[in-house]
Amino acid sequence: MAGQVKIAGIEISHHRLPLDPPFNASWDTQPRRSFDATIVRVHTDAGLTGIASGDAMLGFAGHEHLFVGQDALAIERHWRILDNIQFHWGRPWPLDLALWDLAGKITGQPVWRLLGGRNGTVKAYASSGTLRAPAELADAAERYLGLGFPALKIRFHRGDWRADIAALEAVRARVGAKLDLMVDCNQGWRMSWDAYGSWSLKDALQVGRELERLGVYWMEEPLHRGDREGMRRLRDALDVRIAGGEMTRELYEFRDLVAEGCLDVIQPDAALVGGITGLRRVAAMAEAHNLVFTPHTWTNGIGVLANAHLVAGVAEVPFLEFPFDPPEWSLERRDFAMAEPLRVDGRGEIALGEAPGLGFALAEDLLARTRVG
Repeated sequence: MAGQVKIAGIEISHHRLPLDPPFNASWDTQPRRSFDATIVRVHTDAGLTGIASGDAMLGFAGHEHLFVGQDALAIERHWRILDNIQFHWGRPWPLDLALWDLAGKITGQPVWRLLGGRNGTVKAYASSGTLRAPAELADAAERYLGLGFPALKIRFHRGDWRADIAALEAVRARVGAKLDLMVDCNQGWRMSWDAYGSWSLKDALQVGRELERLGVYWMEEPLHRGDREGMRRLRDALDVRIAGGEMTRELYEFRDLVAEGCLDVIQPDAALVGGITGLRRVAAMAEAHNLVFTPHTWTNGIGVLANAHLVAGVAEVPFLEFPFDPPEWSLERRDFAMAEPLRVDGRGEIALGEAPGLGFALAEDLLARTRVG
């Protein structure tokens, strides 16, 4: 497209899908009776619109004038303004994703090609979200295996870690080495209404030794997010990989986590932290230190797609998170904002294709019915 394309307006809408029955997420002490999606649209004077989803864009209202009239492709400039906004307010990173979707539509290229074009497919791991009884979890693992997933992440949060280990043992006994298994301990942060603490280093060491015995690929968020010394000591004491960083807000915090030897696996989410533009920096940092970079993606299919384009463009990952735990967390619930849910193929891969931008369409009728703001 010849000539400079300028941003003409930014539109933000909020949507809520009722959940009946509710979704009992392992990390949440309250049943989830609805699922929210925020849609960000960046309109241009050329008639093109970049679209994305992710965090709720709290505090962004009133900042639109900092972008309107600017070159839509000046993404680095826009990222710096967003970084300033997130320091003072909430996390506005869905706008960065929408700008990348727009850049792809302006240039006629998929985002993964604009970012570097390393690979148009990404292996996905199934990320469960509920706490099932051992036999039921083993049944679910067999189903994931049958769908072609190469790996499965299991949640711990049953109150006693020994009960969590029993569930993990049931899965390993059922599927053997056919699935790589990861464990999310969910000790890094709490929901707003929770007041209980995180594991100590000694707690995490006990659990980590059991995970080593069961051949777990990584141990995610075993300690509070600020316990960098504990993470470093845990990493030194165990062979299992230590993973974390999904809710870390600042890029300099990732620098410190890497420099201090705290993590083997770096897991920021482009929809929540830094956008695609910021996480390119983190991916390069991880690669330079021979660490695994594989984003957290627990938002919706649009967020999964954004992270998939990022890693397909710039990183070499073993697999990417794919939230999927039917029937409680189905693709239809997760991706209600999309015209078609994001799926994996029979080899457990996300094929990104050649459609310009992020390559999805919105479910406009359903979004109109679920709009709450």
